[in-house]
Amino acid sequence: MPDLYVSWTEYYQKIDNLAVQIYQSQWQFNQIVCLAKGGLRIGDILCRIYGKPLAILSTASYGGKNYQTRGKIQISEHLAMIGSSLGNPILLVDDLVDSGISLQEATQWLQKYNNQAILEIRSAVLWYKSCSVVKPDYYVEYLEDNPWIHQPFEYYEQITIEELAKDFNHYH
Repeated sequence: MPDLYVSWTEYYQKIDNLAVQIYQSQWQFNQIVCLAKGGLRIGDILCRIYGKPLAILSTASYGGKNYQTRGKIQISEHLAMIGSSLGNPILLVDDLVDSGISLQEATQWLQKYNNQAILEIRSAVLWYKSCSVVKPDYYVEYLEDNPWIHQPFEYYEQITIEELAKDFNHYH
């Protein structure tokens, strides 16, 4: 399958689709945890729609040229959130599941966090690739052929601040 290119419009439509899908399941949660960086925009929007607190867990597994080389998953030591305890149950969000390792590791990390018993963690993503070792609870699109997904914000990974400033000054 060729690479999948996603526009900003399509990206936000998928987030809306995911929000409605979660709502229609009638599952109740008290906390959203997003995996940064890919899940940040999704977590932010779901937080605003549902009025639930957002926590951010930073993870990284891609590097190299155009951030397309998968490496060992790294998870931050701390969770960024307001308040001293994590809400329960938890909706864990990311942009996609590729290998599924990030989602799997983050779920285990949350279950051990602060020695707090987690009632339930459900996962929600925009794209679920067939090569994933885990199936998310909610997803918008299943990708059987495992394409590389080019998301609209990746533009900012391809440009330097100098190039951006030059373009900005040219048009403004």
